[in-house]
Amino acid sequence: MSGPYVIRGSVVLPEAELVWRFSRSSGPGGQHVNTSDSNVELRLDLVKTEALPPVWKERALERLAGRLVDGVLSVRASDHRSQWRNRETAAVRMAALLAEATAPPPKPRRKARIPRGINERRLREKKQRGETKRGRSGRDWG
Repeated sequence: MSGPYVIRGSVVLPEAELVWRFSRSSGPGGQHVNTSDSNVELRLDLVKTEALPPVWKERALERLAGRLVDGVLSVRASDHRSQWRNRETAAVRMAALLAEATAPPPKPRRKARIPRGINERRLREKKQRGETKRGRSGRDWG
């Protein structure tokens, strides 16, 4: 691979904890097509990993719960014909997935306070519009 894949900050994908599996890509093919192992599956045991800080690990396990099978995160790549490029793609996807899953929660939104002048103007315009409409009714035209 081309080097350490940074999740965020100084935390990188732990090369020792990654499990690679290669198989033939599915899909249409003819003579001499899909004869190499170009489908790549990359697995990382999130429960046992020591690479992530405890807070990040907790966040990742919670946010990726739907994708995990027995605490193992799995990513597949078969976009390219080259196994090497698929390895790169899978590792980048894994790093991006973990970066998103371990990101801190967004700050809570503070409700904006509407300035009093704006509210008063809105009410004044509503009253004026009501007066205009009331003037259109045929009650006084008798």
